[in-house]
Amino acid sequence: MHRPDLNLLVALDVLLAEGNVARAARRLRLSPSAMSRQLARLRRATGDPLLVRAGRGLVPTPRALELRSEAGRIVGEAGAVLRPVAALDLPRLSRSFTLRCSEGFVETFGPALLARIAGDAPGVRLRFVNKRDRESLMLREGAVDLETGVVGARTSPEVHTQALFRDRFVGVVRPGSPLSDGEVTRARYLAAGHILVSRHGEDEGPVSRAIAAAGLRLEVAVTVEGFATAVQLARRTDLVAAVPGRHSAGLCGGMVRFALPVAVPDVPISLFWHPRLHADPAHRWLRACVRQVCSATDAGDPAESGFVPPR
Repeated sequence: MHRPDLNLLVALDVLLAEGNVARAARRLRLSPSAMSRQLARLRRATGDPLLVRAGRGLVPTPRALELRSEAGRIVGEAGAVLRPVAALDLPRLSRSFTLRCSEGFVETFGPALLARIAGDAPGVRLRFVNKRDRESLMLREGAVDLETGVVGARTSPEVHTQALFRDRFVGVVRPGSPLSDGEVTRARYLAAGHILVSRHGEDEGPVSRAIAAAGLRLEVAVTVEGFATAVQLARRTDLVAAVPGRHSAGLCGGMVRFALPVAVPDVPISLFWHPRLHADPAHRWLRACVRQVCSATDAGDPAESGFVPPR
């Protein structure tokens, strides 16, 4: 199938507006002969002479009169499509974004993020969905606009990532539990019953791996899939949960938190998005909001907020 040369639309629009080959040539910065060749091609494409001689000038045919407004509209719309995006008008922005995050992240940073967005762009709506794995499929398919978490082997290489902060595991117990009073030594910590967090039902997590690497053993009483569940169990039992201190601070209100008496690697929390949204102005603004909220929110990291282990 023959595909029309869409550049001819521009020539048609100018020719019909000017009604003169020489003037049309000047507007398009072409020579009169080149403009005449464009007119000849338009006549072949439309099967109509379009402009015919009348005395010393040219007049449009009925077909040309039909095409005049249509050609102008199409050229104008094409120009709008190819024009650089206008400056972002946040007060008038009306859009919804889906963020895939853990419950702890939403509890800790969600209120400040919502307040920031309401102040900047009241027409923007957020939808939080729970993050149950590290697959990038939802970003790739467009079901999710932005995601937070840890970069891993299942993170697609096409996905953009940016570090938000580094988190440190802390111990969490309910007030009145055996570890809520006095110094939490390594011996006391290891003797307690523990809640293991493992998304895939594995027999170890970051804390238990670090303890095993030191030649020690953690007494795991129960395994759960998320930190939110671990905190809720610790709140109602004498079991100990180990959670990322900053990331899960919003879950731990009223709980006793303490620095772990074993060395556990920090957790780097990052922001993820698909390349198709990288240059989108509204998405860039949202990413900046998340970064600023994570930087400004005091989430109670023991390493950064003057936390002192219980005495």
